[in-house]
Amino acid sequence: MSTDATGGRQRTRTRGGLRRDRRRRSFAVAFAVVVGLLVVVGLAGAGIAALQGPRVTDVQSDPAAAVAASGSRFIVTTSRSLQEVDPAQVTVTPETPFTVDTSGRSVGVRFTLPLYDDTEYTVRIEGLQAVGGGPTSDVVETMRTPPLEMFLLRRSAEGDDTVFRTDLAGEGVPVFEHPHIEDFRATSSRLVISVREDDRTALIVTDRDGGNPTELALPGEGRVANLQSADRGELIGYTYTADDVGLGGGVESVLYTASLKDPDAEPVAVPIAGDEQRVADWRFVPDSEALLVLTFDGRLLLSASSGADAVDLGTATAIDGIARGTPVAAVERVDGLVLVDLGDGTEEPLPLAAEQARPLLVLPLPGGGTLQTVTRFDGLNPLGTSVEVVEPSGTRVVFEAPGTDAVLQTCVSPSGRYAAVLVAPDAVSNAYDLYDVPLPEGLETHIVTLADGEPVVALTGFDSSWCQVPPQ
Repeated sequence: MSTDATGGRQRTRTRGGLRRDRRRRSFAVAFAVVVGLLVVVGLAGAGIAALQGPRVTDVQSDPAAAVAASGSRFIVTTSRSLQEVDPAQVTVTPETPFTVDTSGRSVGVRFTLPLYDDTEYTVRIEGLQAVGGGPTSDVVETMRTPPLEMFLLRRSAEGDDTVFRTDLAGEGVPVFEHPHIEDFRATSSRLVISVREDDRTALIVTDRDGGNPTELALPGEGRVANLQSADRGELIGYTYTADDVGLGGGVESVLYTASLKDPDAEPVAVPIAGDEQRVADWRFVPDSEALLVLTFDGRLLLSASSGADAVDLGTATAIDGIARGTPVAAVERVDGLVLVDLGDGTEEPLPLAAEQARPLLVLPLPGGGTLQTVTRFDGLNPLGTSVEVVEPSGTRVVFEAPGTDAVLQTCVSPSGRYAAVLVAPDAVSNAYDLYDVPLPEGLETHIVTLADGEPVVALTGFDSSWCQVPPQ
């Protein structure tokens, strides 16, 4: 009986082993079939890919940065490494200048001027081809830029002064308040505000929403003037005059720069080539950290932000402005206004809006032409002030103020789409305040389009963040 029982158990184990063997064979066959199908699908996919051109796998852009400054990039990444893309293969609509670079699987379109606000841009790249040849493909991608904003300053005789952010519909939001604000400048990520506290100057840096205020180090006890910010590198600059300039031999109108990346860092004096270190006027060159400096003795110098590698551009009496996107500066020489190419030092006479009237201010425009502010007189009586676009094709008036009003400053938006015109209404009775740079108490900033002079909005306040310099 035990033998039969043992034999039975043996037969049972044999049947179980046969079932397991069958399951293993079935799994192996199924696995082989799945692998085979995957191989077939993979080969088919590879074959289909081989019959197609490169496909888009990712698009990167920063529309907010694109309207604020030149140099933003629109990057298209594809499924395959690409042959070099010629700029002739790329079209941007609306039309704007650009450059193209190709790296591996990506094509970068770099916009050399700031883009228009609240506008849909279409980038079309034709004939993309993989390295090694094969079929080509076309790419069409879009990007919409946001509405444009600016910062303005509003002084108050009764309460705190306010820096506020506003859109072009006139919806303003206060971002920083202080009892005495002289001036401010905006960078891509910060505000820097010049204030007076207990009869001393202080520079306060904040986030763009006014948060996290920090006081910057200054060269000493003195006054800050002509505060400016560079388009690159979170760098600011100003001229500094010590309080004891007339008594203890303190410095006067010396140019300093400071990095906002390190609020604790000491400001750096910019050495000026030659004996005269006092600076009468200066500008950051747009799209760079270079400096254009006019000294007290009338020398015009172009240098790095450190003061190194200075190039002498002759004598001048004033710097009017420098165009974004192109190295062209409007400069006043003793014998007239000229346009100076900061790239090669060449210059040409400035075409004027009115042969009989010397402009109060000339601003070169991105892409060519100038914006000129002209006051016309009947004897000694002002008839009115006009702001005019002067181009090779002709001249057009984009803003007019009556003779009773004073136009104090004109600035251009980053893309050159708009102008901000600072007006003091009823100038004769418009009393001035008692700040270091005194201004009329009643001020309006008028925004107009440069294409047709269409008014956009009128805002109470001054010192638009579009301006390279404060009102003079």
